[in-house]
Amino acid sequence: MNPEALERLLTEVQKGTLPVKAAIGQLRTLPFEDLGFASVDHHRSLRQGFPEVIFCEGKTSTQIRAIAKALLKHHRPLLATRATRQVAMLIKRLDRRAVYHDEARIVSIRDPKRRLQGHILVMTAGTSDIPVAEEAKVTAEVMGSRVETLYDVGVAGIHRLLERQSRLMQARVVVVAAGMDGVLPSVVGGLVPCPVVAVPTSRGYGASFGGLAALLTMLNSCAAGVGVMNIDNGFGAGCLAHRINVLGQA
Repeated sequence: MNPEALERLLTEVQKGTLPVKAAIGQLRTLPFEDLGFASVDHHRSLRQGFPEVIFCEGKTSTQIRAIAKALLKHHRPLLATRATRQVAMLIKRLDRRAVYHDEARIVSIRDPKRRLQGHILVMTAGTSDIPVAEEAKVTAEVMGSRVETLYDVGVAGIHRLLERQSRLMQARVVVVAAGMDGVLPSVVGGLVPCPVVAVPTSRGYGASFGGLAALLTMLNSCAAGVGVMNIDNGFGAGCLAHRINVLGQA
């Protein structure tokens, strides 16, 4: 339940159009609903402006379905990350508006009333980094941010980035996903006045250590204003970028 829905509920009770017992029934599951294997946080929207997100990896189909069903009783939009096509079909049976984003591995149900705000630019060093970037992009869009993408502009061909520098300057926040040496976020951080959210990816050869080399490069960036996410955490990057993007927005 978000603040607007809570206000409508209380207004209906005040006007007498909704019986008190009916209102109690709707409020009974607040602040969370105990499913035994999960405590679904129905207060997340009130506190943070977006419902609880389902991290599907490690959960059974039965658990995912039950959590999604509990959330959909009270909330739109819905976001399920690290999801398979089978999970998408399962959620689509609960709500036919569910969409599966193949590269991002996300199932989303958007709130048509959410107006896209601001301007986030999501970038990658290479084409291999796109799945992580797409997770960030879809996350930020479903949360309500306007997102553009700029892919395959890594330092092996820096001219590809410099020719598009004007696009970087228009963004309120930039997300940069990079594997291998992980240098691109530092380069971008030295070119733009806005915050940069760096995401190390696990792409690379042996000594990249599954993204650890890129992570350490980004943590040691000499460019000011660069924040670093965990390896392959596109969702975290998209969520943080969205919150930065909407600061001060009406």
